[in-house]
Amino acid sequence: MKTDIQIAREAKLERINAIAERMGIPADDVYNYGPYMAKVPLTLIDEERCKRNHLILVTAITPTKAGNGKTTVSVGLAQALCQLGKNAVAALREPSLGPCFGMKGGAAGGGYSQVLPMENINLHFTGDFHAITSAHNMITALLDNYIYQNRNHGFGLRQILWKRVLDVNDRSLRNVVTGLGKTVDGVPSQSGFDITPASEIMAIMCLATDMHDLRRRIGKILLGYTFEDEPFTVDDLGVAGAITVLLKDALNPNLVQTLENTPAFVHGGPFANIAHGCNSVIATKMAMTYSDYAITEAGFGADLGAEKFFNIKCRKAGLTPSLTVIVATAQGLKMHGGVPENDIKKENLDGIRRGFENMDKHIANMRKFGQKVVVTFNRYATDTDAEIALVAEHCRAIGVGFAINNVFAEGGKGGLELAKLVVDTIENGDAQPLQFTYADGDSVKTKIEKIAREIYGAAKVHYSAVAEKMIQQIEKRGIAHYPVCIAKTQYSFSADPKAYNVTEGFEMTVREVVINNGAEMIVAIMGDIMRMPGLPKDPQARRIDIIKGQVEGLS
Repeated sequence: MKTDIQIAREAKLERINAIAERMGIPADDVYNYGPYMAKVPLTLIDEERCKRNHLILVTAITPTKAGNGKTTVSVGLAQALCQLGKNAVAALREPSLGPCFGMKGGAAGGGYSQVLPMENINLHFTGDFHAITSAHNMITALLDNYIYQNRNHGFGLRQILWKRVLDVNDRSLRNVVTGLGKTVDGVPSQSGFDITPASEIMAIMCLATDMHDLRRRIGKILLGYTFEDEPFTVDDLGVAGAITVLLKDALNPNLVQTLENTPAFVHGGPFANIAHGCNSVIATKMAMTYSDYAITEAGFGADLGAEKFFNIKCRKAGLTPSLTVIVATAQGLKMHGGVPENDIKKENLDGIRRGFENMDKHIANMRKFGQKVVVTFNRYATDTDAEIALVAEHCRAIGVGFAINNVFAEGGKGGLELAKLVVDTIENGDAQPLQFTYADGDSVKTKIEKIAREIYGAAKVHYSAVAEKMIQQIEKRGIAHYPVCIAKTQYSFSADPKAYNVTEGFEMTVREVVINNGAEMIVAIMGDIMRMPGLPKDPQARRIDIIKGQVEGLS
């Protein structure tokens, strides 16, 4: 079996200018990053054309540690729709170096359903993550300097909220002390690092609609509170324009192609367990402008990425997907059915039956948003015909469209059954209005508790004293209308990563609340979730190398 990187190297890529021209994008409007990657100016977005597009969300059941293959399915579905003669474009997130060198080794799809050039996409790409990292840390440096320069003039912050970021997994940086040494070395302060996908700048870039909106949001970023209990923002520093300058190129979406030369926009990359988990609004609307079917994905299971896609991204950007595809795997179903992790590649029909409870809850949740839903079985080499037939029979029994896909092994051809199901489901029957889990005018606690009860199945939500105090600040500042982004484990509906399948009547605790004033959302942190992940015992970096000029170890 060929590796992902071997398959990618054998692909016959078209020049990105040719891809753009075939889409209807003038070559003169494309900013090339070599022959196969480009940025497209956001000014080309056509809101009227977006309204005529069929936006398709790809999400999944609660994943195993290896994931369920949503990106691979998204890419394969776009390729399959093109094989059917449809005008389809994918809109995906950018990979983070942290997971690539930690657990995953890559995040550009897999097998014969990849976005290319995969080495570049996985490694630095067009520099968007570095621009976000630089912009975030520039704010930190300017804030530290402001405090240092004005320390003898009566200025000080009672509480500093803004940390630093880095696009690596490094648990040692979660808590640090800065400014040690001589007086000229700064003012000593306790701080820490989050990973770049958790940066508010990442969320801002993914929710901004244009350059003006980007600058407006950056200026609103809450950095801390003065001793008079007044908020201190980037606008108070007077540097919103300078930070926007650092992001002027990063704001434009990146155009690449799949193994079958299907266009794909890859832009932005917030994680769904610690952020809102969706690619940029700009990239999604660009894909919608230049296609009839735009396929996008949201991170981890539907309780995280899809919930935030609807309640945050669609709410703010005015998007209404035509269909949601839920990716299920035999291994995922068996894990939720109580099969030990070491045995989930072995046939176990009873384990799959027990795991249906997890899939069914995700289906029910997506229907609560008013979505048409289909299930696709993402086939792995170890899956048996009996297991697949069992999942198909269950979906028929509950009235949900079902399709096997084998896009990893066969590319677009392996996704034709899914593509036909998607088109038929969209064309047969009227789309329902999008229904949100909560209203803008609900209180912060009501929003959190509606998500916890209606999406997760929790019975009660508790709040730490720190969280209670921050919620009071939110209400005092008049920003309780912001949507809520819950940060929690991706491996369970609850905050317990070991509570597989579906549990009812459990309780959850909000231990911290973060105001993302520029992103205009409230982050509620539950459980032991870390905004700076650590590396595993055997990181993927041990297998990444460059041999005879070629990168190895990415997958």
